[in-house]
Amino acid sequence: MLTKVQAKARRSATEPRSLVILGATGSIGRSAADLLDAASGTFHVEAVAACRDVKGLAAVARRLSARFAAVYELDMYAELKAELSGSGIEIGAGTEAVIEAAQRPADLVLGAIAGAAGVEPTHAALSAGRTIALANKECLVCAGAPFMRTAAQVGAKLLPVDSEHNAIFQALGGEPIERVERMTLTASGGPFRTWTANAIGAATPEQALAHPNWSMGRKVTIDSATLMNKGLELIEAHHIFGIAADRLDVLVHPQSIVHGLVSFADGSVTAGLAVPDMKVPIAHCLGFPVRLSTQTRRLDLAMVGTLTFERPDFERFPALKVAMEALKNGSGLPTVLNAANEIAVEAFLDHRMGFGDIARFVAAACEAAIADGTAKEARTVGEALAVDHIVRERSRSLLARTTRSGMVTLQ
Repeated sequence: MLTKVQAKARRSATEPRSLVILGATGSIGRSAADLLDAASGTFHVEAVAACRDVKGLAAVARRLSARFAAVYELDMYAELKAELSGSGIEIGAGTEAVIEAAQRPADLVLGAIAGAAGVEPTHAALSAGRTIALANKECLVCAGAPFMRTAAQVGAKLLPVDSEHNAIFQALGGEPIERVERMTLTASGGPFRTWTANAIGAATPEQALAHPNWSMGRKVTIDSATLMNKGLELIEAHHIFGIAADRLDVLVHPQSIVHGLVSFADGSVTAGLAVPDMKVPIAHCLGFPVRLSTQTRRLDLAMVGTLTFERPDFERFPALKVAMEALKNGSGLPTVLNAANEIAVEAFLDHRMGFGDIARFVAAACEAAIADGTAKEARTVGEALAVDHIVRERSRSLLARTTRSGMVTLQ
């Protein structure tokens, strides 16, 4: 005869888990939907949310039989209502509606709304004590200290979805951080790994978007090309794992098979390996602590044959060094770095800035924020978002006043 504890454990293992997907129409959200289709009966979707893609949001809400769908843009309410007419799915629009989606009763919230727009709703879910599968870099880059304080206060768990952090999370094996000498994140090197500095500086958006290994959104693909993405991930790792900046490292690994390594005090090293497919870390987070069975492609090391590693070249990829300096100097600099980088990437994609100007623009934004006191430590998520807003407005104003050749200093 089962005890009450055993019976409860058996029920929790067989009953569907409730899930909220913030950013349901992006690449992470779409991959999660594919995994949910393959794991029929394992989850029920409480809510889905997206920024602007109403048709995509309505389609995924129907596909996953979500109970609630919310779009970030308030003026898209009527369109969402028309798309979901007769479905029985509740709808909402605007910031408050997305926050409502984030705080609906759920076992797990997948935080995958890209950019600063994802910070407030993901923090709202965290504040409600939800377990967060975190795929939004800005939450920890922009507001890492307040985020982690909230997590500690309410006892909420953060599960890292980024392939590098997820690999390290698994490679740690529950060991205390005091026994870790170094954590190493790997970078593919992007499309320009072997290019000269002059060629990289003249790269076009089309060339920068041609990532050799990963299929990602436009902004994160450009960040991968500059290696800024790896710098942002170092900042995330600092907060997720509570590890000092001087114990974090980066290796360029063009095969994208080893995603992260943990070096321990006894000299041993563990690594997280997988094919370059975001469904692998997403599945790990969705199922945690039980592993889901998936149909993702399996790693065959004999077929891969060779794994190579090299140190990053800061001369050709200065954005990584700028990000590492922001992490080292701390305070509000990571917030400034992230905001200025988003504006610079947007300008590059719009052909208003050269590829080589991105790192210089971000470095100048950091210097200006130090000089005028903008880069102060944020005590709350609201304060971090206020700094983010100031830096974005300043950066946009500068871009409106300058020509392409003059986009390297802030006044």
